Amino acid sequence: MTLSKLHGIDIDRLMSNIEDYAQYGKNEYGGITRPSFSEEDKKVRNKFINELKDLGLEITVDGAANIWARKKGTGMKTGAIVVGSHLDSVPNGGKFDGPLGVLMAKELLISLEEHNIQLDHDLEIVSFTAEESNDFNLSTFGSRSFTGKLPLEKLKDVTDSTGTKLTDALLEVDGNLDSYPEMYRQYEDKKAFFELHIEQGKRLESQNISVASVDRMAGVYRNNIKLIGESNHSGTTTMDSRTDALTAASEMILQVENVCQEHKNDVVGTVGKANVYPNATNIVPGEVEFLFEVRGQTNKEMFHYVISEILSQCKDIASKRGITMEEDVIINQDPIPLDNDLIDVLNQSAEQVNEPHLTLTSMAVHDAAHMSSVTKSVMLFVKSIDGKSHCPEEYTRPDDIEAAGKVLLQSLISADAKLS
Repeated sequence: MTLSKLHGIDIDRLMSNIEDYAQYGKNEYGGITRPSFSEEDKKVRNKFINELKDLGLEITVDGAANIWARKKGTGMKTGAIVVGSHLDSVPNGGKFDGPLGVLMAKELLISLEEHNIQLDHDLEIVSFTAEESNDFNLSTFGSRSFTGKLPLEKLKDVTDSTGTKLTDALLEVDGNLDSYPEMYRQYEDKKAFFELHIEQGKRLESQNISVASVDRMAGVYRNNIKLIGESNHSGTTTMDSRTDALTAASEMILQVENVCQEHKNDVVGTVGKANVYPNATNIVPGEVEFLFEVRGQTNKEMFHYVISEILSQCKDIASKRGITMEEDVIINQDPIPLDNDLIDVLNQSAEQVNEPHLTLTSMAVHDAAHMSSVTKSVMLFVKSIDGKSHCPEEYTRPDDIEAAGKVLLQSLISADAKLS
């Protein structure tokens, strides 16, 4: 079955829905601040659940407070095809990052009904909890919890900056750590996962193409480097007598850039956070902490080579300057391939509905990355204007969203036919 004689989604209805949700957490700067477990997040969750109930869907909130809504298929095939993303936002973020994928999932379900198309599989919508960074320091919390990647025993003592326990925050949004084992019994039921997301880059825009299938998630490595030198009086300590932790850190940070620049087609590297102690004008810095990140989009061998080269350069600098260097690796995640069969479904569906398309690697990690460990998983990117995201200026044009909707609608029909 194809959509050749059918209309796609109702783009006006979807855009109205996006604008409606953007009012929750809207701030004075024109952005949206709606972190998970906040009051605005709770309001959006309730709104979403009530809208799903109005559509006659079966609603489940799992142990991690992920919201699932299910529409029965014909029953000729078992399990569910899942579509979704997240509803939370970063501080002063945009209206499309996350909600577009969730609200598109709802629109696809409505459109299938309007086209009188019933899938043989059940169709399921999901909104994952706390995909964005949050005060509990647990990004992609919902999908990582669902896929068993967060040790349950370690979550029981997690608190936010105010001392609120994660266990209590979950209870307020109908989650419960005691229900985690029930999530792990649902893996076999999930036959495929589709996630629509804005690209958050300029690759699609540079070629004036609306959509791209995503073949993999970049590897991510984060290491918190602590340098210990010697604090001393800035006026009386001669230049050849200093053990300056900040100048050592400056050299190291430049090496992150230099090494990644040598392999710029494979990796990107960033130092976005640093702390200096005692951080006074007239004191030679005795201690510095900085966090460096590397993201790799190709093979893991190149990814790890770049990381090892950066660390080698940093250790050489520390040795030459008499600085003690300590490491704390926070994330060490290899590139994650997505499902080739579903990538083919997206690409073929784009061709069926006459939409030009690319295949890209995602340099950000999304819920689809974690879902890939329990089921076939794939992403569709849609064009971002000026590549802007995580800011009020984040924007994707309705015609590009409509193109993505057509591709996804056809993809659901095709995947339903091909999956057994």
